[in-house]
Amino acid sequence: MGISKDGEESHQKFISKFDLPFTLLCDEDHAVAEAYGAWGEKNMYGRKYMGIVRTTVVVDAEGNVEQIYEKVKPKDHSKELLGVL
Repeated sequence: MGISKDGEESHQKFISKFDLPFTLLCDEDHAVAEAYGAWGEKNMYGRKYMGIVRTTVVVDAEGNVEQIYEKVKPKDHSKELLGVL
């Protein structure tokens, strides 16, 4: 499943646009992102702000964190995950 701080309406558009085959959850108060270390300081054009840091957390069937990938690049990350999953 995926999770982001965007709202339900935004998620539905994203799911439709990219025909996602998995569940996408809303974390509008970013509590889950903070708990998994995916909320942090970002820097763009010299401006610092807090936001989502692209992170993948692999969780096993019992709910144990198996692996954490920080600052992932979406383009090639899925190939990297296939070996783990």
